[in-house]
Amino acid sequence: MIKKIGFDSEKYLKEQTAAILDRVKKFDNKLYLEFGGKLCFDYHAARVLPGYDPNVKIRLLQLLKDKIDIVLCIYAGDIEKGRVRGDFGITYDAATLKLIDDLRKWGLDILSVVITRFNNQSTAAMFKNKLEHRGVKVYLHYPIEGYPADADHIVSEKGFGKNEYIETKKPIAVVTAPGPNSGKLAVCLSQLYQEHRRGVNAGYAKFETFPIWNLALKHPVNVAYEAATADIQDFNLVDPFHLNKYNKTSINYNRDVESFPILKLILGKIFDNSPALPMYNSPTDMGVNRAGFGIIDDKVVQDAAKQELIRRFFRYNGEFVLGIEKKETVDRVVLLMEELGVKVTDRQVVEIARKSAEEAESNGKGNEGIYCGAAIQLNDGRIITGKNSKLMHAASSLILNAVKVLANIPDEILLLSPHIINQIAKLKEGILDTDSESLDLEETLIALSISATTNHTAELAMKKLIDLRGCEVHMTHIPTPGDEVGLKRLGVNLTTDGKFSSRNLFVT
Repeated sequence: MIKKIGFDSEKYLKEQTAAILDRVKKFDNKLYLEFGGKLCFDYHAARVLPGYDPNVKIRLLQLLKDKIDIVLCIYAGDIEKGRVRGDFGITYDAATLKLIDDLRKWGLDILSVVITRFNNQSTAAMFKNKLEHRGVKVYLHYPIEGYPADADHIVSEKGFGKNEYIETKKPIAVVTAPGPNSGKLAVCLSQLYQEHRRGVNAGYAKFETFPIWNLALKHPVNVAYEAATADIQDFNLVDPFHLNKYNKTSINYNRDVESFPILKLILGKIFDNSPALPMYNSPTDMGVNRAGFGIIDDKVVQDAAKQELIRRFFRYNGEFVLGIEKKETVDRVVLLMEELGVKVTDRQVVEIARKSAEEAESNGKGNEGIYCGAAIQLNDGRIITGKNSKLMHAASSLILNAVKVLANIPDEILLLSPHIINQIAKLKEGILDTDSESLDLEETLIALSISATTNHTAELAMKKLIDLRGCEVHMTHIPTPGDEVGLKRLGVNLTTDGKFSSRNLFVT
């Protein structure tokens, strides 16, 4: 079985590029383009739109390379609080550094970083110094009293006028960020104000993949977006301004709709209501999103989006168990699942992982009485299981079993030398004084690479690890840090039942 494709990235890339270039022409060949969502590694889009290249936005920027300046925004408060980006498990300041590195690997460099709502936070000031010492230009934008309601104050010398002006040279200024609520819109508007004071009739547009404006309100792809933002209580709705102006239904999300009247007022003041500049009549008008036109098989993307709903439920439920997320967030996703008639057991690996844990318990091979099961669905549709033992965590046995199957290695053949396993166990228990000698996934992958130097079979198995990227994995228990790191690096789509794998409160 081959994974079905529902989205044509090449068609999308062509449409999206044309839409952006067309929008630039409508202004004085100067456009501030707010880039929403993830710039690199957009795995949410890749999961709900099978065939979507997670780095298609980077490819878009490469095509427009000679016409763009890239500006990154980061909110000073996120630096101060150490806010973590969930998909990579790193703080937003670290994610900013990673994003700069990722862009450079693609042959793209950033123009500058803007620290937004800067109010002399010490950690934000240190981050500014760190960037500047590495040759990155940093600008500061400040909190504006009355933002966003007091348009007269905002569009004045004491409002946008007090922000540092970002020097850009190319027709398109791409304003992006490592995550949401980083101040991208405010930076764009501040720059528009500064540009118009300098006699440049610059314009604004928004590039946001989700929700997809020309899909139905309750289309699973749009519902999956609601699930992805359930933690910040976003929700989709019909754009009332677009419906009223054009008598056409389009979908947007609550924050854009709620802020549109004041945004239109601010733009009007910046543009001085010039009839020569196009004014937007709706949030949909502001957008240049062509993702809907890249869908080539609606059923495939609907099915994929329903699976994403289940993944989001498990993620939020696990975070709730850990004390990170609110119960209301979990309940919100449950409600969305019910609206589409989706059950957690519609994810094939769930029940099979649970059955694997039951088998481990019946065999009495658990770790400290905790019996963990795991299952992975390979790209060809086959489902492989793993369970914990005194030697290995469930994630470790799962991955070894999976690569054995992919490499056509008989189950009875050992991939890891018992001598290596024994030495690692001695190190953990006798020297590092850990509570368990059982190998987590990160340790298992290192052991596999060592075994591969002298064991050709282990070498064949190791080469198959790359084929696990994008596979679906479910575990009955929350992975330990070593398991989680290993699974993230392998690029699997992990869900768990939100149970603890140990009775210990502190897990290493």
